[in-house]
Amino acid sequence: MEQILVAKPPENSEPTLPVAKGMRADARRNREKLLEVAAAVFSERGIEGSLEDIARRAGVGIGTLYRHFPTREHLVEVVYRREVESLCAAAGELSLNHAPDVALEEWMQRFVGYIAAKRGMANSLRMLVNTNSELFAESSGMVSVALRNLVEAAAGQDLIRRDIDSTDLLHALFTIYSIPDAPDWHERSRRLVKLLMDGLRWGAGAKHAP
Repeated sequence: MEQILVAKPPENSEPTLPVAKGMRADARRNREKLLEVAAAVFSERGIEGSLEDIARRAGVGIGTLYRHFPTREHLVEVVYRREVESLCAAAGELSLNHAPDVALEEWMQRFVGYIAAKRGMANSLRMLVNTNSELFAESSGMVSVALRNLVEAAAGQDLIRRDIDSTDLLHALFTIYSIPDAPDWHERSRRLVKLLMDGLRWGAGAKHAP
């Protein structure tokens, strides 16, 4: 099981990324495009993805990439933070637009898809853990907090069982991620998330032993 490491954000915060004050609009656009393309390249090819290819696909020169991200490690770190923050922000957005149990199910589908897409970044993240311990020193489960909030909201309205531990549910989601790649992987993962939701909804509103 791969470990996903996340940094704890301020409560009720929106996803934020460190951007230099006074950065021109065109520079901000270049930076965001580089991050978008880098996320795709690292997911496809891992840490060895070409920085020159990232710059080319983003429509900028390699010098522009290095001005924003002086090292490969810095780029991987910022990409990772951006992706995790976006994933966790989705929990709040789904909660505003769906019933709590539906929001939970939709978020779990996104989570499994997210970690599957990030398989290629696994070695990069392990490298960061070893070389930049400060990055993960304050890691305390941003994803875990997002999932716990969704679970508590659904359980609070008796839409899922109240005796569910969100940590156990997170482990189950990682188990889905560990399924070997295959052409039908995404369809199987969706079926398994639905199976988890069937179990969560079973007996909702009934009293369960602690």
